[in-house]
This record gives sequence, structure tokens and C-alpha cells, in this order.
Amino acid sequence: MLRPFHLGWQGPGGQGARAGKLVADVVALSESEADEEYTRVLHDFEERHWQTEQLFAERYAEIETMLGLDGSTLTAKRKRLIGAYFCHEYTYAAAALMNPSIVPHPDQTGMTGGAVRFVMSLRAVGEGHISSIVFREGIAMPDGTFELWPQSHFATAMQANDSLATMREDGAVSVHRHAESTLSNSVIFPITEQQRGGLEDLRLVRFDHGGSEFEWVGTYTAYSGASIRSELLRTPDFRQFVLEPIEGKAGRNKGMALFPQKVGGQYCMVGRQDGKNLYLLRSDRLDCWDDDGVLLMEPEFPWEFVQIGNCGSPILTDHGWLLFTHGVGAMRKYALGCALLDRDDPSKVIARSAKPILTAIDADRFGYVPNVVYTCGALMVGEQLLVPYGISDSAVGFATTSVSELLAMMGEIP
Repeated sequence: MLRPFHLGWQGPGGQGARAGKLVADVVALSESEADEEYTRVLHDFEERHWQTEQLFAERYAEIETMLGLDGSTLTAKRKRLIGAYFCHEYTYAAAALMNPSIVPHPDQTGMTGGAVRFVMSLRAVGEGHISSIVFREGIAMPDGTFELWPQSHFATAMQANDSLATMREDGAVSVHRHAESTLSNSVIFPITEQQRGGLEDLRLVRFDHGGSEFEWVGTYTAYSGASIRSELLRTPDFRQFVLEPIEGKAGRNKGMALFPQKVGGQYCMVGRQDGKNLYLLRSDRLDCWDDDGVLLMEPEFPWEFVQIGNCGSPILTDHGWLLFTHGVGAMRKYALGCALLDRDDPSKVIARSAKPILTAIDADRFGYVPNVVYTCGALMVGEQLLVPYGISDSAVGFATTSVSELLAMMGEIP
């Protein structure tokens, strides 16, 4: 896909000197030279990207505003050529694809027989080990089967609604996907300084505000390259998104997962606040988590002795809150487990799996990060669960199970 290419805006001779020199060099080309170069660019890249010339024109418009250029004397082709010099080709998932989460799609039109249309998010890692958020759409059936919608080879970056200069005082930014692009072909890249190292491990949940008012909320780790903090992604429709920091001391940690509704009149999350154990956090505000939390679970079995964590938001069942977990054991091998929390008081653990419910074996052990299976969320369709999971940070697989099977693995439920 095409991405904006940022040269050294702060260079010798004042802000934007290098960029201004580049524009001047393109402007100085003769008409024949400019035509020849633009023809070469289109030959190399037009068929590889979606709306290539329009993207060049949009990029020029950004540069014109940034540098205060007077483009009145430039032809449309010359402007697009300038825009091309400020773009580059980027393969957003060249290094890794992993850690999916899955939620019901906002549009359930035409779904019958218990089928559920879904949105799946994934963490894609590209050049420079930068993580971004990508999506796939599909349909899950109550018998455990599923279909993924086709995805074209064109992808587009979601665009910020405002410049960083006008970013909200609370550090939030809003983005939108192109009106003509599908969700499955849209990518959310890092925008702010805190995010510049990547957007990692989005845990999506459809949050019920009551009265049939739903919002899709995801917690993710914003990595600056030196520090981390938890942030929220919020969207009513997967067209417009807000990315905002989580305030409070709990936001200094990663791996937070939001319950899909308030419990006891408060928002609740599961998080790993000390790097090893799981805690239950409560808050009166969705965007502020200053609670130290209560200890929920500690590593108990050999496959999780190093640390445990959540694998996405808890799922409400007739028996209580079903929480997928992960454990890290010897040789840094990851495995999935599960626990059952009390419906009214989720600080009470009713049962948990003594053995992994999914672990890396055979070919699944090899990849970008070996010996890892990991998920950021599962989807319940009737009594069936569809669990997408990362395979050694190199691919995504799908597992199916049922609530009754997981309850049986956790032993006798009181």
C-alpha cells in the first residue's frame, strides 16, 4: 500500500528546508522531463495500488498546506508528481500477522438461522517492526463453521480527521476509513508520538451501554519505542474511530480487557498489573482507570508458572463470565487456558483449567516468534465459540469449541 513519506521536516536552514528543496527540484523540471518521470512512476506503481493518482493529488494538497506553497502555476500532473515524491510503498504485514480479536459486526442484516456476521481485528507488523491494526470480515455459523469475506490486494490507510496540531487536549485523535474502501482493506497506522512504535494487541468488545445502545471498544498497547501505555479505540460503526489514552495509573500497563457491560454499576476490566498475575479492575469512567485492582488469579500450574494474562474480554454465559487466559511456561512456551468468574461478582473465580485448552504443537511451533499461540478475543455463536488465534506470530488459525466442553475441562462447576 502507499503511505505518506516524511522527510526531515526539521533540517538545516529552518523547518521544512529539505521538503522545500525537494518541491523546488520537481518544479524546476521541464515539461518533458516532468511528463517522462510521471509516466515512469505510473508504470511502476499504478497497478499496484488503489486510486494511485488520487492519492498523489491528496498528498500534494497536504504538502501545499504544510509548506505554504502557491500551486496556482502548477499543472495537475505536476502536483501529482510532487505528491508521489512524498509517498512510499509499504507492506504492512511483511514481518508478522498475529493476535486476533473478534466481535459481532454492527450490520447483522440478512443473518438467519443463528448466523453472526463478525469483524476480526489483527496485529500486522511491517517494516521497522511497526505494528498496525487491520481487519477482516466474515460470517460465523452456529455449527462452528465460518467464512471470511474476500480481501483485495489493495489496502488504504485510515485518515486522521484532524492534524496533530489540533489534536484534542486529552491526547485523543480521530480517524476514518475511506468512504469507498471496505473495512477488510483498511489499516490503522500509528499517529501520535506515543504510538510511533506501534499499536499492539487490540482486544475488541461490543460494549452494551443499555437500551440497545452499543459501542465497539478496544484496548490496545501504544508503544512509543521507549515506553508503553494502554489506550482505547472506540467506534460506533467501524467507519469513524477515536483513539484515546487511558488515564490513571492502571493505564501504564498492557494487556487490559474490558467487560462487555457494567457489572454492579461499574465498568470492569481484567489486567496484568504486576507483569505476572491477573487483577480485576473497576472504574466509574471508561477512560480512567486508577484502581489498583484486586488479585484475581496467580500462576498455579506448570504451563503458566512464568506469567498469566487474559486473552480478550470475558464472555457472559449462563454459568458466569468465561475468561480465556494465556500462560507462559518453560522455554517461554505460550498456551491458552480458561476460567469461569461469578456473574455478579467477577472477583470470584469459580473454576479454571488445570491443563491448556490449546497449545503450540508440530508446525504451529515455528514462526516469527516460536512456540506461541495467542488470542485477543473469541466469539460466541449460540453455544459454540469461534476462537481465532495467532500461530507463532506468523499466521492466524481458528479453533472451535463449545461452552459445555470448556466447562467440562474446568471440572465440576458448583
